[in-house]
Amino acid sequence: MAKFIIKGGNPIGGTFHPRGNKNAVLPMLASCLLTDEPVILHNVPLINDVTIMLQLLESIGVSVSLDDHTLTLCAKGLKTTELSAALCAKVRTSILLAGPLVARHGGATIYPPGGDIIGRRRLDTHFYGFRSLGAEITTDTAYRFKAGPLTAWPMVFDEASVTATENVMMAATLAEGESTIYNAACEPHVQDLAHLLNAMGSNITGIGTNNITIQGVSNLHGAEYTVQPDYIEVGSYITASVVTGGALTIPDAGDPKTLQVMQRAFSKLGVEWTRNGRDLIVPAQPNRTIRPDEGNATPKIEDGIWPAFPSDLMSVCIVLATQTTGTALFFEKMFESRMYFVDHLMGMGANIIQCDPHRVVVIGPTQLRGGHLTSPDIRAGMAMLIAACCAEGESVIHNAGVIDRGYEAIEDRLTQLGAAIVREK
Repeated sequence: MAKFIIKGGNPIGGTFHPRGNKNAVLPMLASCLLTDEPVILHNVPLINDVTIMLQLLESIGVSVSLDDHTLTLCAKGLKTTELSAALCAKVRTSILLAGPLVARHGGATIYPPGGDIIGRRRLDTHFYGFRSLGAEITTDTAYRFKAGPLTAWPMVFDEASVTATENVMMAATLAEGESTIYNAACEPHVQDLAHLLNAMGSNITGIGTNNITIQGVSNLHGAEYTVQPDYIEVGSYITASVVTGGALTIPDAGDPKTLQVMQRAFSKLGVEWTRNGRDLIVPAQPNRTIRPDEGNATPKIEDGIWPAFPSDLMSVCIVLATQTTGTALFFEKMFESRMYFVDHLMGMGANIIQCDPHRVVVIGPTQLRGGHLTSPDIRAGMAMLIAACCAEGESVIHNAGVIDRGYEAIEDRLTQLGAAIVREK
């Protein structure tokens, strides 16, 4: 496995151009199975998870053409609806191929998906949605889906699952009648997928709310679509710049409403930015103080379903708090194993109290020291990389390939902004 060697202390700043949203593009790749016409996607991030999804699609007969960051996909010559067990085990979003395959081809065999180990990630809501539309599912060493023409149905999800919403929404586009999903996820990437599906000829309303209506159509056609910027990547690079003393300009940083959700938590941690349309300007902010809640109470940063603070930014914001004056409580509600990476930060000198698997208290600022670290998941890996950039001395981050799953050419792009980082096999 590759490793990163980082020399800390260099300001990270300049102009950063974000790539497309990782969590939007992965279901968009699956959506090409809903039509035999080409689907063209612009601003596709060249990350490992995308590579694996493309390998899955090619393995069942989808033609794939990549030109810079533009992908052309065509599922006209599909050979099989059974996926590779080895490839499924490498990526969580392999399960997203089930919806389009069942809807258009009447069945699918999906092997247990992989992904980050950040807690239990159940598939019950996916299965409930498919069964509501008329699919039969058996589970043994694989998940085997079988269906005739799907029939629309009103559904009430027991959790606002992002991938279940995306999966069932794709399947329902070709179901007969009007389907509704109550307690649907409404994250920006779910909205982005819905807009692509509408560009392909579907009829989805309620986009951006937790009550989505899908009027089934007989067929979908090809479309051309630009993936929206990845707000998790934007938040990660903002953090890297702020904690190292740099200033950052981000052209086309994304939807202002999305940035507003992020800014609620970042402002509590002493970070401010200004907007010029969709552009973001983050000045150097050397003397940051954590802002208390009303009554001078210790502020709490807690994640949740959109528009609450996104769980994927929790790890990098914990690093931000270690470099900011004051005390903050972080409450991770979504995943029971995400917080365990803070042991690495404590080993670097961070003043962190882990209360339980879901909560940590961070007291800052502390001067971090370089160390040998191992990346357990994408977001923790990025957090440790940011910590290494502001630490004293040299750090080594092993298992660097985990970070590659969510961040394109991370060492090259950080180096262009001033970081001292190299990759070694």
